[in-house]
Amino acid sequence: MDNTRRDFIKKTSLGAAAITTLSPNIMIGKNILGANDRIHCAIVGIRSRGKAHAAAINLQDNAKILFNCDVDDTIIEEHNKWCNENIGYVPKVEKDYRKLLENKDIDVIFIATPEHWHTPMTIMAMQNGKHVYVEKPCSHNPYENELLVSAQKKHGLKVQMGNQQRSAITSINAINDIRNGIIGKVYKGEAYYSNNRGSIGKGKITPIPKSLDWDLWQGPAARTQYKDNIHPYNWHWFRRWGTGEVHNNGTHEIDICRWALGVDLPESVTSFGGKYAYQDDWEFVDNQQVTFKYPEEKFITWTGHSRGLIKPKQPGRGVTIYGSKGTIQLDRNFCKYYDLGGNLIKSELEGVISKTTDTKGQGGLDVNHIGNLFDAIREEKLLTAEIKDASISTFLCHLANMAQDAGETLKIDQKTGKILNNTKIMHNWKREYAKGWEPKI
Repeated sequence: MDNTRRDFIKKTSLGAAAITTLSPNIMIGKNILGANDRIHCAIVGIRSRGKAHAAAINLQDNAKILFNCDVDDTIIEEHNKWCNENIGYVPKVEKDYRKLLENKDIDVIFIATPEHWHTPMTIMAMQNGKHVYVEKPCSHNPYENELLVSAQKKHGLKVQMGNQQRSAITSINAINDIRNGIIGKVYKGEAYYSNNRGSIGKGKITPIPKSLDWDLWQGPAARTQYKDNIHPYNWHWFRRWGTGEVHNNGTHEIDICRWALGVDLPESVTSFGGKYAYQDDWEFVDNQQVTFKYPEEKFITWTGHSRGLIKPKQPGRGVTIYGSKGTIQLDRNFCKYYDLGGNLIKSELEGVISKTTDTKGQGGLDVNHIGNLFDAIREEKLLTAEIKDASISTFLCHLANMAQDAGETLKIDQKTGKILNNTKIMHNWKREYAKGWEPKI
């Protein structure tokens, strides 16, 4: 938004009454504001998570989606129908993200694209005066983490990462209880993710679909030929564009563990795992066990089962925090408190349920998280997942992949995140960019 409109929004918002009730039936982040305080949004990447963004924006007061952006005409056509049925109007359409940057009416850009686009898009948005909601992981590699945090500091705009459990009322309450010593001294965060993904097969070079702008889809990534098992979802499992399951889903629970233990970068990272289920084009491990070690005998573990459900049966994902006096079990929809004997002390349910293992992940936490971003823009309230902190959780996942590739425990500089004992694996710190596409701040 231009400076005049931004100043007006701040002034009118600061004088307005804000509703931040913790009632289980009312989302946090609602405001009573005038028409001139409307926040205009654009969503980039609209196949799955983009729909969750649209639904959540639609539930905010004084917010409107001006543009939907995607490089695939088929996805755009389907999403236009979805918008008409689910939010009651169809935003304008733009295929080239760069054209959105020129539009002074757009205040916030929501990014739900493949991961190789996340940092370049976020930086370009800030350079053009836009606030950003960027899906996790916020970066494709550690180098981009550094760029992203520096760019936000330079431009001073709001950047919220999509680790939406940070806005869960039950999780916020649990973390406050942990800080107040309800389970004693916390020492371990145990995170897991369980799914049963099928084979992605062996891709064949085929003609690019007429509906898809393949060059623009690749954007900052080094160019390659189109294959039939990449778009629209399986890019997650290719290193050129994705970052594997530890980022795709592990980011969420690792972030909650880090929050609960009050830690940032670890002293060391160890990863074991492999690709076990299928002989296909999947380029990451499909089952992984990671341990992050911290001072004061604290540690975080993540168990990722991409292909082969965890047994005995557990929920699809979750976190357990261990303390000297008990444990707390958390997921997006509840928290449960136990004593050392495993006896349930109390439990709390989130007011509105969120999906946990589908590709959309839609639910009440999106509404809370986006509402928090809008409050931060209007009223200078603190973000629940501002990028300087949220990027640390992404950083941990990068270190997990690097430890897996190195085949040994990596010792970490806790100030910079750099690897101290393996210079060869530092080649994974940065990726190759297409000519003219490398992000700069």
